[in-house]
Amino acid sequence: MSKPLLSTGLRWLWLAVVVIAVDFASKQWVIHHMMLHETLPVMPFFNLFYAHNYGAAFSFLADKGGWQRWVFAAIAIAIVISLLVIMYRSAATKWLNNVAYALIIGGALGNLFDRAYHGFVVDFIDFYVGEWHFATFNIADCAICIGASLIVLEGFITPPAKQVKAKG
Repeated sequence: MSKPLLSTGLRWLWLAVVVIAVDFASKQWVIHHMMLHETLPVMPFFNLFYAHNYGAAFSFLADKGGWQRWVFAAIAIAIVISLLVIMYRSAATKWLNNVAYALIIGGALGNLFDRAYHGFVVDFIDFYVGEWHFATFNIADCAICIGASLIVLEGFITPPAKQVKAKG
């Protein structure tokens, strides 16, 4: 017997939709208002810098001739499907995990759309100190990192029920 979807972790998928929308809108703004490799200073430590990333995080495998586009797309699809299954099996009340999964799903789908449509991921967030620049990234990448951090954080939080069992 199936359970009502709103009682599962899928209740939190609205957050993935928000991530996808904000990621898409920000990338469209960059594509239509900036030229490739253009820099727009915003703060003394932050620029908008329009870049194409043909690889994964930190441009991993960016120079490998194009096959990586489909490998990264397949990995993103596998991760999204796996997280959807986990969310379906999870109670909606386990909000921290479900929020984390929704952020990762939204980020993965945002970058997957770029790979499928453009053949690359649009990056534009550039933090720097002096002459040192962190890798350029985007809103989808932020969502994925925040989601992964929440999963790690949740691993450090012991529910009260487990604390009682550990003492007894």
